[in-house]
Amino acid sequence: MRFLLLSGLGPANINSPYLEGSLFAAETPERAREMLRRAGAPDLALGRLAFTRAGTEYALLRPRADTAPHLTTVTLLSILENSGHCFERVDLEDVWEGRAKAPVGDVDYVLLSTTYIWNGPILGAAVAWVRENLPGTGIVTGGQFTNLKFMSALRDHPEIVAVVRGDGEIALPRTLDALSGRGELSAVPNLVWRDEDNIRINPTEYVDIEDFPSPLVIGNQPIIPYESMRGCPFDCKFCSFPAASPKWRYKSAEKIRDDWIAYAERNAADSISAMDSTFTIPPTRLRRLLEILPGSGVPRWEGFSRANTINSAELVAGLEAAHCFQLHIGFESMNDATLKRMSKRVSVKQNRRAVELLSEGGLSYYGLFIVGYPGEDPEMFQDTQDYLLHEYSGHFALSKFSITDETMPLWQDREELRIVADDPTDPASPWSHIGMDSAQAARLQKETLDKVRLTNDKAVLSLWQHDYQHWLMPRHDHTTNIAVEKCLERMAMAPVDHADLDEGAAVVRDSLHRLKDFGVELAPPGRPLVCDPA
Repeated sequence: MRFLLLSGLGPANINSPYLEGSLFAAETPERAREMLRRAGAPDLALGRLAFTRAGTEYALLRPRADTAPHLTTVTLLSILENSGHCFERVDLEDVWEGRAKAPVGDVDYVLLSTTYIWNGPILGAAVAWVRENLPGTGIVTGGQFTNLKFMSALRDHPEIVAVVRGDGEIALPRTLDALSGRGELSAVPNLVWRDEDNIRINPTEYVDIEDFPSPLVIGNQPIIPYESMRGCPFDCKFCSFPAASPKWRYKSAEKIRDDWIAYAERNAADSISAMDSTFTIPPTRLRRLLEILPGSGVPRWEGFSRANTINSAELVAGLEAAHCFQLHIGFESMNDATLKRMSKRVSVKQNRRAVELLSEGGLSYYGLFIVGYPGEDPEMFQDTQDYLLHEYSGHFALSKFSITDETMPLWQDREELRIVADDPTDPASPWSHIGMDSAQAARLQKETLDKVRLTNDKAVLSLWQHDYQHWLMPRHDHTTNIAVEKCLERMAMAPVDHADLDEGAAVVRDSLHRLKDFGVELAPPGRPLVCDPA
């Protein structure tokens, strides 16, 4: 039998219009060009900014050469390769973008990952692609969304013949064996399946992720995505992840170390991206990692952390020594009542302490905040805005709350908080609750981003950096890189921030002078710049 694997990220979110009209935009508008002429830099292009190291002139904005492959796809490919089943693969991104093509020849079943599908219409779009391109082909689904919505998926889509719930390392190969006539679907753990007009739900079994081999990656891969745990011990109300994998399990520090060394040796990996919702728990494992990773030969790594984990200067130093180069932290809010509504289980004091410790160390970190969480009113959000304006340092992102996932536990508070959404499956759909509505949240988001960018010299908006190598000046410290990005941000956003062209031109000139103090200057057009890692 021949199978088709459909896996990948979900549909892209609506592009942010925030950078429109700036020098970060794909095309420089006439107004911005006039501002550059008045600044005495008519040929200024961000790609011509450069610095010199060891006699070599490097572009400041060097395109990002490598991105981490999709974790779920890596895992599924490893399962299928090890099981020996014949399969092809189509990236779900190609399905969303309308460029996916079905493989030539017969396909007996489609294997659809729903890990990055978050509502019924998106699942319906994937099923419709199968129906149109491979008519009559049955579908086996698995992953986050159908872990929770398996009954509605089977009810609404007769093409779906089975759903693998939870761990797939054993269940998926045995499902494919049974579909190939080598076994019975009734004997497959974690499977929900059609038995003529009936739906059968088989018992759940969990894989021992400590003893089970981690995914095998084929060929050289500079960045390896990594999963160190399944499930989550927390119950944040904006996250449905724990409900889909109720049993929290995690790999030991020793297994993580050995896996990472193997990826470095076998795949020439120079970076590990730990994709767990919170890599820095449990504390006992983190302490052990900080003991055994330094000097072990593991690549540098990044991961997600809770704020209350970052509780001492010694821990931050230990993370650096263990080759951690970047943390992503969901602070979400600087109002304790809002944090309690979220069931975040951290306090404003712990959030503040984490930023203080990280800003004093050398680690890169990204702070994530939300405006408009159900129950939050503008006065409560003012605490977050004031903090970002006057205290925060480092990279930050501020997202407008969006009801995109119909499985989020926050729906339990629907009556109390009077949560209303025109279409709970559409991220652009208007919503409201007792604190504010989506239009107010959008206004507060823009107001906050504008104010923080213009007044806080130590806070840099994380919006344009993804396409470029990190850090921009890797031989310099965290403080210098934040200052360079701040200069770049203010110069690039001057056409948007200043209605008066002469005022904007003055900002451009001042930013160029400040960048020169850090060794960054505008290279003449035509001069080749090196874009390799510096």
